[in-house]
Amino acid sequence: MPEFNARAVSDAARAAMLAQLPPGIRSRQINNGNGLNVHILEAGYEQPGRECVLLLHGFPELAFSWRKVMLPLARAGYHVVAPDQRGYGMTEGGDARYDGDISQYGFLNLVRDALGLVFALGYDAVAAVVGHDIGSPVAGTCALTRPDVFRSVALMSAPYPGPASYRFDGQNGAYAAAQLHADLAALTPPRLHYQRYFCQPDANAHMLACEQGLHDFLRAYFHMKSADWAGNQPAPLASASAEDLASMPTYYIMEQSRTIAETVAAEMPSQAQVEACNWLSDAELAVYAAIFADTGLQGGLQCYRSLGSAAAQAEMLLFAGRQITVPSCFISGASDWGTYQSPGALELMQRRVCTDMRSVDLVAGAGHWVEQEQPAVVAEKLLGFLASQAGSFGKKA
Repeated sequence: MPEFNARAVSDAARAAMLAQLPPGIRSRQINNGNGLNVHILEAGYEQPGRECVLLLHGFPELAFSWRKVMLPLARAGYHVVAPDQRGYGMTEGGDARYDGDISQYGFLNLVRDALGLVFALGYDAVAAVVGHDIGSPVAGTCALTRPDVFRSVALMSAPYPGPASYRFDGQNGAYAAAQLHADLAALTPPRLHYQRYFCQPDANAHMLACEQGLHDFLRAYFHMKSADWAGNQPAPLASASAEDLASMPTYYIMEQSRTIAETVAAEMPSQAQVEACNWLSDAELAVYAAIFADTGLQGGLQCYRSLGSAAAQAEMLLFAGRQITVPSCFISGASDWGTYQSPGALELMQRRVCTDMRSVDLVAGAGHWVEQEQPAVVAEKLLGFLASQAGSFGKKA
């Protein structure tokens, strides 16, 4: 598979990331056998024979996003591994061009990425795969398709509705999405779903070259989706109509005339709020800004483009009707609209998709970035979930 990384991460950006890692977490590269030289962070690697826990980040995040939960899991006896996913950070390989091959960002190929990494690390299975944001459906698809390897799954911030079902009435996912986008555009003022925006050819440039600069864009974006922003008071939506979806904050259902950078700029936190943000210091935020400045964000956006493609949806029909049978749990921030952005998904996940759902936790004091905003609680919930599973599996041979 040809490699089309946008740009390499500079030595300065790499050094900035390393300087912000707690002692006990190391960084290295590993070939996953699926066309990637994967950058991973890992903790608990010193002792052989440990069960592995695999952590998959979302957008616009990195393996670095898991830095605060890795050591508590490692202290409990696990080998904890967090990769930069395909298209992100210091992971090399993958087509990150807008006009490039988006099929490699389909969920089944992202499962291949995770599977190859597990085997490259010397395991035949992992105790759990944990996914946050768009990493949640990746983790869910791992457990759905290879339950022998991914022996349990923790889904975070994005409920997993399972694979699409066959339909013969013409009302498939592409039809429904097109109708929704048309209905949103017909509102006053015209609106645009953020995932549709992320698929546009200029979305990457809007973020990289925005007026406020990449650092301040990321600061406002992280702030507006966190519990620190007073506007986050999520509740279940009555339906998936354009009118009901438009009741969500504008970082989800955008005003069509504004970019995402312009949208969040209106809610840029004050200097006092930035200084009071104990879950994301400016030095930590600078890691994201430096790495994304080097690589761009298109690699991360490719997954959204694949998600909406007819080819990717058809590929997942292979698993139509299949359920997740391994132990599962769901963790989200109590102030996270992500729990409800797809009306009915939370209930569907519990009622039909996951047959062994152990717990659903909405963490107080956290918005969308729950593993960064409330890492101690998240680590406690994950360890409780792991402790609920009898037996031992996934140790190195």
